[in-house]
Amino acid sequence: MTESLTIQLLEWIEARPRTYAEAIEAWRTSCPRLSVWDDATTDGLIRSNRANDAPTVELTPAGQAKLSANSRR
Repeated sequence: MTESLTIQLLEWIEARPRTYAEAIEAWRTSCPRLSVWDDATTDGLIRSNRANDAPTVELTPAGQAKLSANSRR
């Protein structure tokens, strides 16, 4: 289940630019069994880009590779 949620998160981020605030609101959870956001960050699949006035979230090369590998299945 977690793997499919991770893919959904990566697809959601890839679909269009997302602000950090928007992403946290949609994906952060306090449930220790459902830590998709934290796991994706720890695994180096996503990163926040705080260089702008409104920080954004983006896929890392590892996140893009995971998403690409999943779409080939």
